[in-house]
Amino acid sequence: MRILVSNDDGYNAPGLEALVGALDGLGQLTVVAPETNCSGASNSLTLNRPLSVRQAPNGYYYVNGTPSDCVHIAMTGLLDFRPDLVVSGINNGANMGEDTLYSGTVAAATEGFLFGVPSIALSLTEKGWEHLDTAVAVARQLIGQQARRPFARKVLLNVNIPAVPLQALQGMRVTRLGKRHPSEPVVKTSTPYGDPVYWIGPVGHVSDSAEGTDFGAVADNIVSITPLRLDLTDYGSLDDMRDWAGTLCASL
Repeated sequence: MRILVSNDDGYNAPGLEALVGALDGLGQLTVVAPETNCSGASNSLTLNRPLSVRQAPNGYYYVNGTPSDCVHIAMTGLLDFRPDLVVSGINNGANMGEDTLYSGTVAAATEGFLFGVPSIALSLTEKGWEHLDTAVAVARQLIGQQARRPFARKVLLNVNIPAVPLQALQGMRVTRLGKRHPSEPVVKTSTPYGDPVYWIGPVGHVSDSAEGTDFGAVADNIVSITPLRLDLTDYGSLDDMRDWAGTLCASL
């Protein structure tokens, strides 16, 4: 099995090194990761400048772009083979609920999925890398399962691993995305020259952590596995929208 590995914390991140260690022996590994931390980059591609790819002494390729850039470049010309699996992580912090829309970790996996390759995003739910060994054990178990029993169809999985000792884990659960309240207000400050600047505020509080959600699973020390889809169509609104648009067209 040929595995493409990426992340959003940068090619020097402890989570990436730990993930590569977790996957050792499970397949042929190729790492293509951002040069710097790209948390919050979402699915952005760099289109306003050329990108460079360099190789670190440990063999990792690193790109001066986003996580999506890394996987896109790997899939469209850098590699002379098509990977069987894309794995992104291990992220320094959770990616649950609406966070998945902003996450560079999820974006790297999403890019692989867009190319028709099964893809998995892995996140450790607390920042600071404590209990990274737990995430390593979970990652190896999940990818080992994929190697032994490949997915029947192309999937995009978002996995959140509680930052607790391995023996404290209470299993794994397939979940749906929960929800947060809106983010906190921006933090306004100023430059040394008195010009106003703004920092994006902290994430909001959880508003839906019911049983069956990713938030609920993690709160119970259970690994959350959420299958994602990319079809953003609001099917429930199609008929109303056709009626609305039909009226509009009739007035032209």
